[in-house]
Amino acid sequence: MQLVIVESPAKAKTIEKYLGKDFKVLASYGHVRDLPPKDGSVRPDEDFAMDWEVYRDKTSRMKEITDAAKKADRLILATDPDREGEAISWHVQELLAKRKALPKVVDRVTFNAITKAAVTEAMTRPRGLDTDLIDAYLARRALDYLFGFTLSPVLWRKLPGAKSAGRVQSVALRIIVDREREIEAFRAQEYWSVVARMEQDGTEFDARLVKFDGTKLDKLTLGNEGSAMAAKTAVENGRFTIEDVETKPQKRHPSPPFTTSTLQQEASRKLGYSASHTMRLAQNLYEAGAITYMRTDGVQMDHSAISAARAAISDRYNGHYLPEKPRHYATKAKNAQEAHEAIRPTSFTQDKAGSGDEAKLYSLIFKRAMASQMASASLERTTVTLRDPTGRHELRATGQVVKFPGFLAVYEESFDDAADDESGLLPVMRKGDSPVKKSVAANQHFTQPPPRFSEASLVKRLEELGIGRPSTYASTIQTLRDRDYVRMEKNRFFAEESGRLLTAFLERFFEQYVAYDFTAEMEEELDTVSDGREEYKDLLAKFWKDFKPKTEEVMEFKPSEVSEKLDEFLSDYLFPAKEDGGDPRLCPKCGEGRLALRGGKYGAFIACSNYPECKFTRRFAQPGGETDEGGDDESMGNDPVTGLPVERKTGRFGAYIQLGEGKDAKRASIPKDLDDFDLDWALKLLDLPRIVGTHPETGKEIEANIGRYGPYLRHDGKYAKLAGTRDVFDTGMNAAVTLLAEAANRKGGTRTAAEPIKVLGKHPTTDSDMKVMAGRYGPYVTDGSNNATIPKDVKPEDLTDEQAIALIDARIAKGPPKKKGRKAPAKKKAAPKKKPAAKKKAPAKKVAE
Repeated sequence: MQLVIVESPAKAKTIEKYLGKDFKVLASYGHVRDLPPKDGSVRPDEDFAMDWEVYRDKTSRMKEITDAAKKADRLILATDPDREGEAISWHVQELLAKRKALPKVVDRVTFNAITKAAVTEAMTRPRGLDTDLIDAYLARRALDYLFGFTLSPVLWRKLPGAKSAGRVQSVALRIIVDREREIEAFRAQEYWSVVARMEQDGTEFDARLVKFDGTKLDKLTLGNEGSAMAAKTAVENGRFTIEDVETKPQKRHPSPPFTTSTLQQEASRKLGYSASHTMRLAQNLYEAGAITYMRTDGVQMDHSAISAARAAISDRYNGHYLPEKPRHYATKAKNAQEAHEAIRPTSFTQDKAGSGDEAKLYSLIFKRAMASQMASASLERTTVTLRDPTGRHELRATGQVVKFPGFLAVYEESFDDAADDESGLLPVMRKGDSPVKKSVAANQHFTQPPPRFSEASLVKRLEELGIGRPSTYASTIQTLRDRDYVRMEKNRFFAEESGRLLTAFLERFFEQYVAYDFTAEMEEELDTVSDGREEYKDLLAKFWKDFKPKTEEVMEFKPSEVSEKLDEFLSDYLFPAKEDGGDPRLCPKCGEGRLALRGGKYGAFIACSNYPECKFTRRFAQPGGETDEGGDDESMGNDPVTGLPVERKTGRFGAYIQLGEGKDAKRASIPKDLDDFDLDWALKLLDLPRIVGTHPETGKEIEANIGRYGPYLRHDGKYAKLAGTRDVFDTGMNAAVTLLAEAANRKGGTRTAAEPIKVLGKHPTTDSDMKVMAGRYGPYVTDGSNNATIPKDVKPEDLTDEQAIALIDARIAKGPPKKKGRKAPAKKKAAPKKKPAAKKKAPAKKVAE
């Protein structure tokens, strides 16, 4: 019997159909072991020795593989054709060798597509494990571990409210923060354009003023309304004649087939998919045999695939759409590894695969791959120049027309920032013609700051800088979002307060390690390991030699010293110059103290040096603001029922309202989604909870309220989440009953728990989503099968993926909780006779994996 090991059960099922009865295919379900999430798993002082631990939920899986391996004559490691796939094969082989279950013959095979032809051909070309790729995996895994587990404790102790930092994530976060700084530093400039609406032979078109009073106009030349109106008058009074008509043929060539990076970018632009969602869909399509391997930097296609694409083009279109020679592409991406083909369909006769989002992604991949082998598009660009009799004023009209669509008949690439639209069709014009002037407009414009990054443009920027690998971009971006370092608004990244502060800390104290060049050079070095040109332990030694002393140096600083250095580093951001020339650090409350950055239990904030006499504070994320915790309160009026004053106040955790004074005062936080907040809203919030009515089935009340984790409905111990604050007051009985029923159904039964406090990433061993929940005895984190209590000193909403994994793994290590039964009544026993002390047995030695 020949045993084949792959990663996923879907892949195993497909491959087993292609092989004979002599083959047994088992899935490892991804990685089977990893470095334990604790200090000491990588030991630099012992030549970077690493401890590995089998994932708890993979114990039974490895037992099944071990039992099968003992009966097998040959082991075929057929995991994915990349570094991670090589690593999984290595881990499986190492574990089987330790358990003395390794067959005499061990082969490694890889295939770029899960089709019968690809699999059977791969079986005829076995090889051994690629030690260079394994070394590259070990180097990257150890490097990321040492960076995270050495730097994160420094953050926890020296930067209040900080969570953790990763090697690539920190640099990706810096890119987002740097763009935020560019936007803040940007100063808009006014400029004007003058456009004439013309008509020729019944067709209207626009002509832009490009020369005024003998001066060629740049974008910012007409910088104010006065100059724009003078130019407009000149155009209105002038009679313009066509002086030149220039027609130029143009060619547009197709883009190459998708790589991992370009697929993520286009799926984001065209379909609105996140990078992680795109990769999940692509993984499913790959395992179903619909597309080739989806983690690749290569842009080339196999010769047989090119022939198949050309045949499909010939079948669908006439001969003009097929170029004479096949197209061959070479990647321009930095640090590209072209071991694999580009992402393409496994069959060009199949234009549909999957359903829903998978089908849409497949269509995108299919069209891009087919278009890459089609003829170029032929366009014609026409530029018409019009001048007045003096020759001092000039208008220009441009247009573009597609003469032959070529590949555009199938696919056109999209871009983040669209260029000016010059694709309009112009009427036929000749030199000497004088088109009719219909109107003239002077339009005011302002220069725009650089746009915030979308997922597509961030992925593109990471690839341009050579930071990380395309296969890791999805998880990198998701980590930034999970840790609340960034937020998404209208599909753009905004840096959160915590992300901005973390970036400032790293730039101030670990500048080298978040530098773009350093991170890119580190990626190049990791590539030299995979190429066999450098020993991975030498790379780790060079990194550790400088990094460890740096972390020890920063750890010696007192928290107050860290705050002082960050205060100086962030001075321009936190205390921008005032328009009146006043001191930006002067306390607005007492008028004497100086404002400075301080660190507290819940993060950084701005405070007055005269504390405790002056209690002015301001949140870190409000540079130059006047939010004052200890300042004057804003009166909103009086409650018409009690006559008590209603005041708007600001605390450390944001704005709130208060009714009355002292211990009996009622308070309520002001939700962020209320833009038109007034006294009526204040009274509504203070009057919560609201009773929606009596449930028609149980006769018990349905309550609407706002809790720690947002607006919700509650009925008989069951909860349903509401979309926003207004729904707390607008939701009627019918809608409430429906929402509660839907929430119960989502949980798979009649009883449902509250909504998660936070949804984290997938647990690396169980591959299940981790969620932070509010339990009866306090908050806990779960992967669906294992629940772990969150320590009291950790805020549930601040729990990171790493902490969650550590807590769940620790819970798993303890074994299943003992069942508590009713204790039987204690039986009275006679006093036992004294026995001679027995010799203690030596504890049995544990056998490590």
